[in-house]
Amino acid sequence: MNTFFIEFRDPLFSIIVLFSIIFMIALLSYWWSKYKHREDSKYLDNFLEQFRALPSHKELKVLISGGELSEKSWLLLAHSYSKNGNYEKSIEIYNEILEVGSSENTKETMFLLGKTYFKAGFLERSKQIFLEILKIHPRTPLALHYLLLVYEYMKDYKSAIDVLEPLDELGEDISLEKAYLNVLNILSQANLSQEEKAEKLLVIYKESHQLTYIIFQFLFRVNPSLAWKNFDNSKGEELVDILWNLDFKDLDLDIISKNGYLRELFSARGDINLAKTSSVFELDVLIKLENRASVTMSFEYVCENCKNVFPFAFERCTSCHSIDKASTEWTLSRDYQKDFSEENNSFQ
Repeated sequence: MNTFFIEFRDPLFSIIVLFSIIFMIALLSYWWSKYKHREDSKYLDNFLEQFRALPSHKELKVLISGGELSEKSWLLLAHSYSKNGNYEKSIEIYNEILEVGSSENTKETMFLLGKTYFKAGFLERSKQIFLEILKIHPRTPLALHYLLLVYEYMKDYKSAIDVLEPLDELGEDISLEKAYLNVLNILSQANLSQEEKAEKLLVIYKESHQLTYIIFQFLFRVNPSLAWKNFDNSKGEELVDILWNLDFKDLDLDIISKNGYLRELFSARGDINLAKTSSVFELDVLIKLENRASVTMSFEYVCENCKNVFPFAFERCTSCHSIDKASTEWTLSRDYQKDFSEENNSFQ
């Protein structure tokens, strides 16, 4: 018998058995993990499927009134839809909460609904919602600010200016908003001549010393000599893109020759030769090139408040709605217009 069971006492046999057990356990663990992963994925897909299609009008009413989810949860879901740009679903949820929900969150829900209408571009509906909120809760600064924005986007600047009065009574600083809306109101008045608009804008600028960009953009377009006459040398960098795109005939060489930054800027553009170098890298490169290469300046605009970047100039940031917070950043880029002109000349 001992001879028959000799192999069971062999160390090599024990090692083989041990590794066989480990292999079986590993194999079972592998297949079990695959099975669990497949089941979890199936559960997650089933869960997400519930949110791919919004319940119908009747189903939504039943779900909200049934209390399976709290109103706060529905508000979070609606906010999620709005954040992802699905305003239609967000608006439907807010409306159903207002219709069948409790009155506890009515003010918050109405504000979010008005805000979503505003983002979706339904300005008239947004206006009605905010007016309804202010009718019940007149001391609501956020609703007043959004109502002002709605009027501004509707180009109803007089109504927007009227909204400033209750904001002032609530202790809000309205000086910048007031100057900005007055500028927009002046620019929108068809009964005023360009010269009258320019004079009125200069009055606002001299009183506030703000909104430099929007005011001088208009002045340089309609009356460059008046713009140069009132030009503040310290604002050169703020208006760099406007100055860069001026026609040569609109330049005041006397003012330019007396200002170091302007000498560098227009020497880099190739209009004059009054600077040999610049502390600004891009200008220095262009001065050194002496207009021998197809290189120019391109601009982008950064909101100093929210840090969002835009390819176009703005006075009110479309993201955070702050005013007069745009800073201009420039970089070197290929001058396709010059390339095109040279190609046309080569064919002649």
